[in-house]
This record gives sequence, structure tokens and C-alpha cells, in this order.
Amino acid sequence: FFLVVACRHLGSASPCMSWRPTYRSSKFRNVYGKVANREHCFEGIPITKNVHDNHFCAVNAKFLAIVTESAGGGSFVVIPVTQFGRIDPHYPKVCGHQGKVLDIKWNPFHDNIIASCSEDSSVRIWEVPDSGLRRNLTESVLELYGHSRRVGLIEWHPTTSGILFSAGYDYKILIWNLEIGEPVKMIDCHTDVILCMSFNTEGSLLATSCKDKKLRVIEPRSGKVLQEANFKNHKVNRVVFLGNMKRLLTTGVSRWNTRQIALWDQEDLSMPIIEEEIDGLSGLLFPFYDADTHMLYLAGKGDGNIRYYEITLEKPYLQYLMEFRSPAPQKGLGVMPKHGLDVGACEVFRFYKLVTLKGLIEPISMIVPRRSETYQEDIYPMTPGTEPALSADEWLSGINRGPVLMSLKEGYNRPNKLVFKAPVKEKKGGVVNGIDLLENVPPRTENELLRMFFRQQEELRRLKDELTQKDIKIRQLELELNNIRNSVQTGRFSS
Repeated sequence: FFLVVACRHLGSASPCMSWRPTYRSSKFRNVYGKVANREHCFEGIPITKNVHDNHFCAVNAKFLAIVTESAGGGSFVVIPVTQFGRIDPHYPKVCGHQGKVLDIKWNPFHDNIIASCSEDSSVRIWEVPDSGLRRNLTESVLELYGHSRRVGLIEWHPTTSGILFSAGYDYKILIWNLEIGEPVKMIDCHTDVILCMSFNTEGSLLATSCKDKKLRVIEPRSGKVLQEANFKNHKVNRVVFLGNMKRLLTTGVSRWNTRQIALWDQEDLSMPIIEEEIDGLSGLLFPFYDADTHMLYLAGKGDGNIRYYEITLEKPYLQYLMEFRSPAPQKGLGVMPKHGLDVGACEVFRFYKLVTLKGLIEPISMIVPRRSETYQEDIYPMTPGTEPALSADEWLSGINRGPVLMSLKEGYNRPNKLVFKAPVKEKKGGVVNGIDLLENVPPRTENELLRMFFRQQEELRRLKDELTQKDIKIRQLELELNNIRNSVQTGRFSS
């Protein structure tokens, strides 16, 4: 009744039509989520109960890695992606860290190399055999020490081989050159814990969100902050670059504590282009962006649903498509790289959902419904492949280059020619920006801590004794100097 009155008052019925949601033609408007059958899930995995806001899961075309609950130290399991079903309780683990594992990431150019970081303030590089693990893996290829506190985030450079970024609770980001096994740069512009790191397509820019509520765009090699946002209406939690669109998308919380997303111009962070309220739930919103389809997926920690949108450069910028719903809450989500997808089923994205209470990893495929069984070129453009565009030295010298693209038409069956060689490291400190990062490597066990404490106490006593002796010596020299002065003055008066 009130709607009709309002229309009559305005003089026509056409304004009322504009109140309905506007739909634009999109090839992805019917995308739907398909959960794998029970026999294609992974069961019996003791998923970590750590409350750190990470995914605790990493996946590539060969392996699935999940951080597990363990007594003493930290560990994660590595399972071949085709080894479905219930996992043996005594399945081998990667268990070299002395503290809980906080993040794991597969090397984008080498399917057998995985990086991990931990509360023990170290970053480690592991090599997994092609056949998977037959026994516990305790020896890493590289141990990287440089942070003074625990390391919460790691990210591989998207186009360069052998460059790894790590963010610690010491508010610093270290850039590691794995060809020499040393930190080569340090980004020291944050005033609190770094929450998220994201690269643009060619890896020439790094976007970070921080607990100090600021969003930053950084030139990683110089550490220079190019843009900074501190928007009071939107407290940023996570950030993601939107491919080559020169846009950033952030998830966060509004001033009314509702979950919110915001779209930004990467060259002007003074105000967001658009903000959109999501809901009033409290779980952290994780954004996932697919540059090939321009689709954005939003998954809340502790939620069972995944919303997805299409992003455009014109208004309305953000077009809601649909929502995948599930009753089981997700702790984290791993994402399969493009070359691991089933192109025959028109699969454009695949999540691996962690369900902690059931010890379950559940694959969820996002599928574009098509009747034809031929290859769909419009939804599978050329995509970043498994070949690096640059060497570590080239990138560090200032060269930028986009990713080496590949087609998914023939399916992915090319063997990787890269061989990871660990450098032979001498016992020496890693000096970055004039600071020796390895001079005071933090203790890894309680015994080491006690030994270091007693050594420092002994050193303090020695320094105090040395200082006392020097004070006595200074006083003696002062007395001798006074005696000499007095004798000189006495000689003058007598003459």
C-alpha cells in the first residue's frame, strides 16, 4: 500500500522500478559451489587449534599441507592431493620447528618446496620428495634467522625465483634471497604487528595492513611508503591487490563493528572508491581474488558460507553474484593454483576448507555451468604459469617483469625444470641496513634461554668489575695530574 502511494506521489511507477537490484549480464552470474564427495575429502587430520588469523593450509597441484596440533614444537602434514580418505594417525609430519607453526606457503615455481614460519622466530625451507613423506621430516633445506620475535606471515614473490618475504612480531618485513640464504632487505615502516601482505601482478608493489589500522602501499626494494591510508570509518584487517586493475580491496570493520569491504585506488588512498557493509558477525573476512575471471570471494573465519562478486572498473564496481552455503564452520581455506583445476568441468576456483571439529579437509569447486564439453576459452585466459620471469639478482637490481603466462587448453602436464639448490652457508651474521640481524639470535628452547641468561649475568659482572677498575685508574691518574700541576706551580713561585 505504502509503495503504491509513494509511486503515485512521485507521478509514475518508473521510480519504484529503480529500487529493485540492478542485474547486469555476466558469464559468471550462475557460478555455483560444489562440495566434493565424502570419498574425495581428507579425514582424520588433527588440525591445529591455534587462534592466529591465518589459513593454516597451503595447496598446489601436487600436495596439500595442513598445520597440525602437536605437543611441543610445531608441525604440519603434507599429503598428495590425490590421496583422499582417512589419514593414518601416525602419518609422517614435517616437525623441525621448536615453536608452533603460524604460516605455510608453497613455492609457486617448485611444487616440492614449501616455506614455514613459527613462534620460534625462524623461517624454514623444506623439500618434500615427489612420492610424499615416508617418515617424519626434521631436517630443513634452509633455516633463516633474522627476526627477534615470532614470525607470523610469509609470502613468495609472484614472479621471481628464490625471493621470500617474512613479517614478524618485531614489526619488520625481511626480504630473503634464498640463493644465498641471507636477508638482503628490511622494511621497517610499521609501528605495530603486520596483519597481511599482498603483491601486485608483477611484484613491484607490496600492500600491507597493520594493527595500527593503516593501509600502506610500499615499494619493496627501497622500503619506501608510496601511499598510506588511515580511514576512521574502516578499520582494515586484510588487503588484496586486484590484478592489473590498479585497485586494492580491503576487508575490515566499520565504526559500528559491522564487517565491511572497501575498494581503493592504489595511487590515491585518501578515500575509498566504495564501501559496502557485509553483516554484523565478528569473524575475520578473508578475501580471495581471481584475476582471470575478475571474481572476488569472501569467506569469514567461523562462517560456513562463501560470498562471491564480480569486480569491474565502472560503476557499480562490485556486483554481487551469489553465495555458497554450508553448515560447517571454516577455520581456514587453501586455494588450488589455476594449473591444478579441472578445466573439463569448467572449474574456475577451488577451495580446501578446514573443518576443525571433524578433522576434515573439504574441497569446494566453483563451477561455471556450460553445456558444451569443449574447452571454454572465455573463462580460461592465459594465466600465470610455473616459470619464474626473473632471477633473484635481476629483481634486486631493480628490474620488474610480469609473470610468464601459460594456457590451460592442453591441460597441465609439463614437468618443472627448476631444481632448488640450498646455499652452503658459513657461520656469519646477516647485515641489513647496517644492522647485524643474526648477532642476537633468540633462544629456541628453555635450556638455551637459561644458558643465555647465565652467560649474560656473567658478562654483566665482568663488565661491572672492569668499570670499577677503570674508575679507580681514572682517580689515580687525576691525583697524579694534580700532583704534577702543584709541583710546577711550586717551582714557579720559588724561582
